[in-house]
Amino acid sequence: MGSQQTERRPREAAVVTKQTTSIRLHHSNLLAFFRAFDSFLVIFLLSIALMAFGVEWNNIYTGLGVLAIITFGFFAETNEVYHMWRGHSTTSLASRLLGAWVATAMVLGMAALLIDPFKDLNSTAIISWIAGTPLVIVSFHWFRRVILTKVRGQSSKPRRVGIVGATPLGKRLVASINKMPWTGYRIHGYYDDRACVDDNQRRLKDEDVTICGGLEQLRADVKAGKIDIVFITLPMAAEKRVRTLIDALANSTISAYLIPDVFSFDLLHSRLTGFQGIPAVSIYDSPLVEHGSTKRAADIILSTIILALLAIPMIAVAIGVKLSSPGPVFFKQFRYGVRGEPIKVWKFRSMSVCEDGPDVPQAKRDDPRVTPFGSFIRRTSLDELPQLFNVLGGSMSLIGPRPHAVAHNEFYREHIQGYMLRHKVKPGITGLAQINGFRGETETLDKMAGRIAYDLEYIRNWSLWLDIKILWWTFFRGFVGQQAY
Repeated sequence: MGSQQTERRPREAAVVTKQTTSIRLHHSNLLAFFRAFDSFLVIFLLSIALMAFGVEWNNIYTGLGVLAIITFGFFAETNEVYHMWRGHSTTSLASRLLGAWVATAMVLGMAALLIDPFKDLNSTAIISWIAGTPLVIVSFHWFRRVILTKVRGQSSKPRRVGIVGATPLGKRLVASINKMPWTGYRIHGYYDDRACVDDNQRRLKDEDVTICGGLEQLRADVKAGKIDIVFITLPMAAEKRVRTLIDALANSTISAYLIPDVFSFDLLHSRLTGFQGIPAVSIYDSPLVEHGSTKRAADIILSTIILALLAIPMIAVAIGVKLSSPGPVFFKQFRYGVRGEPIKVWKFRSMSVCEDGPDVPQAKRDDPRVTPFGSFIRRTSLDELPQLFNVLGGSMSLIGPRPHAVAHNEFYREHIQGYMLRHKVKPGITGLAQINGFRGETETLDKMAGRIAYDLEYIRNWSLWLDIKILWWTFFRGFVGQQAY
């Protein structure tokens, strides 16, 4: 009896150990250093600019510098400057840094206008500082990568990488590593003992990749010290094969990484998260789970400014609507908002009817329902201006997928894959689809599918900087179009 208990205890201990194991997020001391060093550069360059123009440092400039550090840190985090430190290309890293600093400069400009002590700042020195700081920071990061590339490229002991799985994911990983010479990784080759299969690209053909051998050859190369790191990119269906390989690699000092093939799904703003060390990858998610307050603040500020500037033109349009045809000035229609919840969208009335029900035909060319004045405000998008009140009220955003009538939603959700995913964010007055020509009538499924593709691309790639670009291009592309009638 005692011997049986003795035999059980090691197994029970092993189970407990496995259950309490968690996965920690990767943290780099080097990353923390550069994050802090960028903040130092902001203050240091401000002092250099003041010295260059003979301006004495005082408490006002201290406050400005602190505001700049806090703001830049916030926008850098929002723009994911320091996320995926190895994953950003040099161009992408530069654009993210510039975007964060441009947003910082806008905040500093508003502070200079609104905060009374900042009005005494030396404008020449501050403008020089604002213009020069991003160039220095970007140059510093570029120089860092050049040095790392040179040092690690000449290393006598490069980190040799083996890719397990001649899959599209493996090929994508190799392409990414080859674009990042500063990591010091050197691809040794692919390992895969599966036969080539044309369907579903389960394994790439030999002419697409060079196969060093199967899994037995991988074990031999690991044992011979030819490989330092292994990335496993086999499909999720190959669980038994992956388990066998991982157990075999436990008898070595190799560093092994498992890359789940989540890219086989049509991801929507996917992100890596976790719960007390339990990793999770989102398949369909909203970018505003973490950044909703930032977008909401921008909506309130910008819509208030736009309403103040357009108050008189809106009054003129309201008078034109009232005098041109009988009926109300405003037209309210139920549409789907975020999470598919119904909202009432405001518009200037452009038709002789106010239709809102289970069957609402889209406006067509020479539509008899459209009044002459209504045709003008539809072509110029002036009929959409009352939706600024929706933005202030929180049911819409300035930028986002255009809201469709409920009847249209119910039709297209049955005919276009992923249609309802556009409701992961608030609908907008303008969006990525509108500045790319998808405005007005969508009389075919292909046209609506094209619009939805842009809507989903917007959600996948959302950033505050993207919203600013869309708002800018709306002034040149979004107000008019051949399909607007």
